[in-house]
Amino acid sequence: MDILFAAFDVLARWDVVLALCVGSIGGVAIGAIPGVGPAVAIAILLPATFSMDPIVGLTVLLGIYGSSMFGGAIPAILINTPGTAVNALTTYDGYPMTLRGEGRRALSLAYSASFFGGVFSVVCLILLSPLLAKVAPMFGSREIFLAALLGIILVIVAHKGQMLVATALTGFGIFLATVGLEPVKYTRRFTFDQTWLASGVNLIVVVLGLFALSQALVLLTMDDEKVRISKSRGSLFQGFRELGRHPRVASISAAYGVVMGMIPGVGEFTAQFMSYTTARKLSKTPEAFGQGSSEGLIASEAANNAVPAAAMIPLLALGIPGEALTAMMLSVFYVHNVVPGPGLFLNQMDFVVALYLALLILNVLVVIFLLISTGWLVHLTKIPNRFLGMCILLLSFVGVYSIRNSAVDCAIAAVFGLIGFVLKRLNMPIVPIILGMVLGGIMEVKLRASMNRVKVPLDFIDRPIAFILFCIIVIILGTTLWRVWREWAPVDRQSPARRASHRFSQRIAGRKTRHFEVRTKQQRRKRKYDHLGS
Repeated sequence: MDILFAAFDVLARWDVVLALCVGSIGGVAIGAIPGVGPAVAIAILLPATFSMDPIVGLTVLLGIYGSSMFGGAIPAILINTPGTAVNALTTYDGYPMTLRGEGRRALSLAYSASFFGGVFSVVCLILLSPLLAKVAPMFGSREIFLAALLGIILVIVAHKGQMLVATALTGFGIFLATVGLEPVKYTRRFTFDQTWLASGVNLIVVVLGLFALSQALVLLTMDDEKVRISKSRGSLFQGFRELGRHPRVASISAAYGVVMGMIPGVGEFTAQFMSYTTARKLSKTPEAFGQGSSEGLIASEAANNAVPAAAMIPLLALGIPGEALTAMMLSVFYVHNVVPGPGLFLNQMDFVVALYLALLILNVLVVIFLLISTGWLVHLTKIPNRFLGMCILLLSFVGVYSIRNSAVDCAIAAVFGLIGFVLKRLNMPIVPIILGMVLGGIMEVKLRASMNRVKVPLDFIDRPIAFILFCIIVIILGTTLWRVWREWAPVDRQSPARRASHRFSQRIAGRKTRHFEVRTKQQRRKRKYDHLGS
């Protein structure tokens, strides 16, 4: 109880309250603008947060992170264009409801499900805090090294179909972390006698280039589209009553968000698709999914809004970010000499609880703001793409220059902006580069610290948590390699059951191809006769 009162004292400051309001309202507005997203906004704001107190800066960033998904549902439902990438699944059932004239009902359902997911996640974290406070001190240098290695492996495995690319980009990120002075003897590495490389490649410069500048280039190369918003009927309050009729779907989806948020490299997409699939299996009307199902909309929004609070667990408990946004927040900790990890739970538990309470208050503020201002926020979807691109480009370079007043940083950011633009054009992931930079630095420091006590390789895993982490790594690598081998192995080397399954799938694929060819011929013939008839 004393910790709770101390946390309220941390939050009961005018600058923290102002940061909560700015972060929540700004995050909703950013989420409602297609093509921007929280990563771009957080990257632009990072340099400004370095001059703030840690709780103030993190509250602003958490506000944008948590509330952007609320705002991202608005264009996803009304114009079939997700405001943020994680709102893509919201379009499946939200937009069909808008076409039926039920846009307000869909928005209300999205708000209520998002609110439930966010509050559910924060409550789970507050209840888990005593357990985390006991477990976190058990993590020494070896355990944190293995946890960081597990995080890198999970990030790579999460990119199914692009694991080789994700591995290469993660390796590139780890290489970037080694440029400059090494942390023990302060000798120069990979600087090529260039003095401007002695301080290394700044993480914030890379983040601004890969996320903000690349997105600006994407927007500048897009055509401006005219957005038409359909009229809708209904009340923005009815969704809260309707949510009460689907408690099982909301609870399961929010639980998926909490679990997936705690696993590095997994995040909102996996939580969404797993919750959506589960909701469809449990539904009495699975055929309605994708056609305007209220259960499908609840499943997608409750899951993705439960992730942000859960993603703070590995960051706060171990100092290991699970994805790009928490990696950006980690830099705010480092700038203010606040080291996330086991010591944070021992020495600054009030600070941790204050962050959780800020997330709880944030959800309440966002819902109140949305119920009042949805009609105004809709107009943000009409901002031209090229105007947005120019604004992001200008703000990004201002942010980069303000970090160290260096034109060299602007040039480095421009290079990474082009790299990010190319990767986006090729549909390749960007997040592995950032996580490689962050986790690579952590792994190097912890490995060097732990090697003084390791005489033989088995000493590295002679403690219970280290051994458990090692076993998890071996199991994940083994199952992943087995799955890849089964997918790529020649058919004649597979088991009889696997060969039979392969032949059946080939037969079905051939049947679909023939059906498509017949249908295409029929459509061409119909257009020909229609033309002759006209």
